[in-house]
Amino acid sequence: MSRPVRRVPARMRHWIWPAVLGVAAATLSWSSPAGAESDRSGLPEAIDTILGDPRMDGGTASVVIADAASGDVLYQRQPSGRLVPASSTKMLTSAAAMALLGPEHRFTTDVLADGERHGRVLRGDLYLRGTGDPTTLAEDYDRLAAKIAESGVRKVSGRLVADDTRFDDRRIGDTWGGDDESSYYAAQISALSVAPDTDYDTGTVIVEVAPGKRAGDRPRVSVTPKTDYVDIDLRASTVAAGGRDTIAVERRHGENTITVSGTVPVGAAPAKEWVTVWEPTGYAAAVFRDALAAHGVRVTGPTRTGIAAPKSARQLATHDSMALKDLLIPFMKLSNNMHAESLTKAMGYKATGRPGSWGDGVAAIGGYLKGIGVDPGALRQVDGSGLSRKNLAPADEYVKLLRAVRGEPWFADWYASLSVACVPGKFVGGSLRSRMCGTPAAGNARAKVGSLTGASALSGYVKDKDGRELVFSIILNNYLAASVKPLEDAIVVTLASSTEDRAVPVRPRSVRGAELSGELECAWRKPARC
Repeated sequence: MSRPVRRVPARMRHWIWPAVLGVAAATLSWSSPAGAESDRSGLPEAIDTILGDPRMDGGTASVVIADAASGDVLYQRQPSGRLVPASSTKMLTSAAAMALLGPEHRFTTDVLADGERHGRVLRGDLYLRGTGDPTTLAEDYDRLAAKIAESGVRKVSGRLVADDTRFDDRRIGDTWGGDDESSYYAAQISALSVAPDTDYDTGTVIVEVAPGKRAGDRPRVSVTPKTDYVDIDLRASTVAAGGRDTIAVERRHGENTITVSGTVPVGAAPAKEWVTVWEPTGYAAAVFRDALAAHGVRVTGPTRTGIAAPKSARQLATHDSMALKDLLIPFMKLSNNMHAESLTKAMGYKATGRPGSWGDGVAAIGGYLKGIGVDPGALRQVDGSGLSRKNLAPADEYVKLLRAVRGEPWFADWYASLSVACVPGKFVGGSLRSRMCGTPAAGNARAKVGSLTGASALSGYVKDKDGRELVFSIILNNYLAASVKPLEDAIVVTLASSTEDRAVPVRPRSVRGAELSGELECAWRKPARC
């Protein structure tokens, strides 16, 4: 297994090392303090005690817990207080996508031509048209190229035109951090792109750095998929075995030059880093052009982007993505930001017929939310993923959403996309696979996490000791502690441990000596994420 590069995502750099030193051991037992028995449930007091933990000193919490069936509120603290929900925003986006696009929605990628065929020569332009598929792999473009070759075409006398006009040309979301630009979780959004892996990290390449055989040798660098769209500026060196490993991989602003610097010791495992590309439409066109060449099809003209295929163009080949209900699994389990944004723009296009934009997409999401009783006027959403800190939402609106979607015909698929506490596997347990282990919440709680520096959230479903289904939304902001996820876990485990008549309070686990896993959302941990 390749080891991760030591470069830490910029959004986490301010606190990741304190987290390593300060988070709790995953095997720690959950204890019940004295006073759990009383003639009333004691649940409000139990939750208040958890939120009174010193880690929340100076912080703000919006928390609501309710009976999923009846809607009876069992606990609330600042229920309408608007806080940064981070990736919990994806709950709004994914539910709206299931309703507005439909569980069977598939993105298509087409190859079209506007010229005439003369023997093996296509006289005219060849168009690659995308509709926003965030899961298109290099091998999918290869299969499209193979279909062109199989039709007998060996030469295209015109241009290769990448038609990305299904979406607008705004590539970066509102207030996304400039220091996140090359980080894989903040890739540019286009209707045409490439994912380098089956986690579907669209808009990125994987850079692998292996040490040379001897100290002083240049490290060996490879890029997946193989493409000349990015250039490697190798400034790193190999040092003796046991030496310092300081490899860093960064893309320069506004370019596709990736700088590899630092040192790697002889015998070290290869390092991997997922790096965004500048202008993903050109990336897709470059990968497709290479695939055509590999199949013996030569395009003599240049590559052009951002031009719509004429209505008269005829289809030569097509590729369909997986159905949305299946796409929800990598999207939600791995909290993939780019999937959220592609779906947001796709909803904007469907609602208006205009090139998909964040403004139209968010408006479409708001329209769906209003229809199911969630007040879009009580929250602010500016992107689909929650990467922007402009997003603000209160816990009570999430609880309304969690209750309302239970009646949707696609609820089972949406529910299955939520992460599951202490269940192994990134495509099952997802962001929660190492959390709440050894407790009644294990295999029980299903939820969506959220993580930004100073903002943490957890919203979802859990059954209490009587089998009663509860919905909960926990949004914590403005804390200075390395992590407050143990507090979220303690609340959920308390719910899973309690009955309707008797709360079984659970103390948050200590933050000393823990492993990093379980404290950070999967979306921030590449490549060894959940």
